[in-house]
Amino acid sequence: MSELRWNPLLETFTIVAANRQGRPNMPKDFCPFCPDKSDKVPSHYDVLVYKNDFPSLSTSSPIPCSNENTFYKKAQAYGVCDVILYSPDHYTSLPMLGLDHIKKLVNLWIKRTIEISEDSKIKYVFVFENRGPEVGVTMPHPHGQIYGYSWIPLKIQTELNNCRNYYQNTKGNLILEIGNEEMRDGRRVIYENEKFVSYIPYFTDYPYGVFIASKQQLSSFADFGEKEVHDFADVLKKITGAMDSLFDREFPYMMCVHQTPVNSEEYKDCHNYYSFHVEFYPPLRSANAIKWYASSEMGAWAAANTRLVEETSEELRAALKKFELQNK
Repeated sequence: MSELRWNPLLETFTIVAANRQGRPNMPKDFCPFCPDKSDKVPSHYDVLVYKNDFPSLSTSSPIPCSNENTFYKKAQAYGVCDVILYSPDHYTSLPMLGLDHIKKLVNLWIKRTIEISEDSKIKYVFVFENRGPEVGVTMPHPHGQIYGYSWIPLKIQTELNNCRNYYQNTKGNLILEIGNEEMRDGRRVIYENEKFVSYIPYFTDYPYGVFIASKQQLSSFADFGEKEVHDFADVLKKITGAMDSLFDREFPYMMCVHQTPVNSEEYKDCHNYYSFHVEFYPPLRSANAIKWYASSEMGAWAAANTRLVEETSEELRAALKKFELQNK
């Protein structure tokens, strides 16, 4: 069973996906994402859309039966849950892929963003990757996911509303202005090319919480041209490679692409004030120490960072130089 339950305190939905309890624990010598290991994966591929075996959202999810409770509300868990396979190689990872291969991945993200957006019931397309056991990953094969939501999730709404307020007050784009301020300051910038800049924001709550942001107004993957694809693949490889080089280990993270909503009357003009960017949430604060999200962070949303980002930015810049030397 899967359904959406309305949270009146936060005015957003909770996905109830009891069907995901049935996910099996895969044996260590078997991976369904490897070529020829299941009827859903061909013998040869570069990047691939794999339909989630245990989706929390689906276009065919059952419509919940109405009940007599007029206080609590529920809705159909309508949506899309794609798995995106980055490579047929079980032992590779995003920064180990060649630039041309990553460009194929970016183009697949673009293609699926556009296709999912064509469904008028979908309001937000969310591209993301969970990496490492520290964030609960049980399938080590390199992959990410794309969700299509029938509502705009709360964090995205909060960003949208604050960016709209900033635009109404200043006629400026808040996300672009954050990037401009980071480039003016320079201490927290990790890497930049013509189209994108990566930095650890002044305000982030994760010690190595890198942002990748477009330098010019770019609303979503749907706005990417050939140059944006190339430069985004470049910065993505460099930043994830720097992370892996930082402690000489596979660096765990949650990588979240934030882009403009779709099919939304409320935010129909958001391309004026909201810009494409990527937010990383890496749980490490040192090589083997976790930055836990505990009661203050989770219960009160009072974020706390245990490291100065001016220091962690310097560390990550040094790690990037190391990664580039190793990959010449």
